[in-house]
Amino acid sequence: MDTHKTEELREGGQTFAEMFEESLARQDAVKEGEIVKGRVLEVTPDFVLVDIGYKSEATVSAHEFMSVEGKPSVAVGDVIDLYVESREDDTGIIIVSKEKADKLRVWDDISAAAERDELIDGVVVARVKGGLSVDIGVKAFLPGSQVDLRPIRNLDKLIGQRFKFKVIKFNKKRGNIVLSRRVLLEQEREAQKSETLKKLAEGEIMTGQVKNLTDYGAFVDLGGIDGLLHITDMSWGRINHPSEMFNIGDEIKVKVLKFDKDTERVSLGYKQITEDPWSAAADKYPVSKQVRGKVVSLTDYGAFVELEPGVEGLVHVSEMSWTKRVKHPSKLVSVGDEVNAMVLDIDVPQKRISLGMKQCEPNPWTQLADKYPVGAVIKGTVRNITDFGIFVGVEEGIDGLVHVSDLSWTHRVKHPSELYNKGDEVEAVVLNIDVENERFSLGVKQLTDDPWETLPRRFPRGTKVKGKVMKVTDYGVFVEIEPGIDGLCHVSELSEERVDKPGDMQKTGDEVEVMVLDVDPGERRISLSIKAAREGTSDYRAYMGDEGQGRAHFGEVFGEKLAAAVKDEKRKG
Repeated sequence: MDTHKTEELREGGQTFAEMFEESLARQDAVKEGEIVKGRVLEVTPDFVLVDIGYKSEATVSAHEFMSVEGKPSVAVGDVIDLYVESREDDTGIIIVSKEKADKLRVWDDISAAAERDELIDGVVVARVKGGLSVDIGVKAFLPGSQVDLRPIRNLDKLIGQRFKFKVIKFNKKRGNIVLSRRVLLEQEREAQKSETLKKLAEGEIMTGQVKNLTDYGAFVDLGGIDGLLHITDMSWGRINHPSEMFNIGDEIKVKVLKFDKDTERVSLGYKQITEDPWSAAADKYPVSKQVRGKVVSLTDYGAFVELEPGVEGLVHVSEMSWTKRVKHPSKLVSVGDEVNAMVLDIDVPQKRISLGMKQCEPNPWTQLADKYPVGAVIKGTVRNITDFGIFVGVEEGIDGLVHVSDLSWTHRVKHPSELYNKGDEVEAVVLNIDVENERFSLGVKQLTDDPWETLPRRFPRGTKVKGKVMKVTDYGVFVEIEPGIDGLCHVSELSEERVDKPGDMQKTGDEVEVMVLDVDPGERRISLSIKAAREGTSDYRAYMGDEGQGRAHFGEVFGEKLAAAVKDEKRKG
């Protein structure tokens, strides 16, 4: 080879021999399964031609270089990494891949980061069985237990979010990478916790974030340590669930109520930041003041009315209406109703206020005495019948009671239903009105004169009268001398002869003639004698005698014994 030819083969100061030797060396450096560097020689829509120092250039599919916008992300002259999949010495063809080179480079970077205990950036891309798939250059697995400090029910909400992770398991051969976010959060929490503990003390007001809500309260993160804000310490007023006041993630100010350094338990208060409304309740709600509030709760015995947040009063069922018999407060009010009431009593230490709704209206009972004076005759309908009497409607919600003893002067009423039915219209006389105890007393028998008052005039002593035997007892018989008027004929007054068993002499229903021996209207007692009527005696004084045995006989027989007999008969009904 001549000198001119040798000069032509020079390139970049190298002779042909030098270039040939370098080429052989570079070809030996290109090995399958490794990454080599190359310079882009040409970029076309279908392929990219790269010089990797091999005897032939490497051809890479253009789609491996396409950006998100669909344009090539490489230009002529760029130095890139390629993965050598295989080389064919006979044909001179070499197969390379940019994508595989990129992935291997990422694996190397991740491996190095894991060895140095460094953090890795990644984006959650999908929900997979047992956790999440994270793109950190390659796909890695984030177990559900390693997502956060507490289990997250809805992992889907994390898809698309970018976080920092720590590699806790790495196997390049199996292509397995396991990440943890919880480890980082725990480290951060411990750092925050140490700072929080320095300033945590009872009485301190701190800022925290609501982390969780339960039926009984909210857990608030104070910075590495959680405190419990119980539902009773959220508001001076009534709340049914913490969610009525807070949402997860809310930043709130709370007061440290208790702090146990040994167990690191913290009790928090929210309402304690503001003044207790009961501190001014005595001045705001004096007795007899009319107030307005909202019904917040109903019980069998009354309704609780909120006067302001934290201050409630009880309206007992007995204080709801002057006239209606309220069996349950729901018959008059419902939760959420606005009502007027009057303060009846207040106990600030016990935080209790007694309210009355009926006191805001005129008391109809105070007007009854003027409308219905004692002795007035009223008409009404029988609304209820009991063992002890009948209730007669006087006005709307006001009933008067006719006691069984005031139904008849003479009839022995065992039960009012013998004389009346519900709905019957009756007349009655006003006997008494007790405004304080809300009682209206009526009488039916008072519509007529008491027959016992005129009995001494109509049946003076010595009068003979025919009657009917109504009852036979061991001590005598009772004889009805007019409807409802019975008298006792003592066993000693049945016959001149001794009588041991009155039943042998008289039977119930017998018609007999008797003489009136004595009448006592006050005791409602009449003494009768069949014996005197049979003797034909017309002179009462002659029969009884002015003195001696006759007078003693009368006192003994018709005195204590007669009174005892009548009382016993009344007791038996």
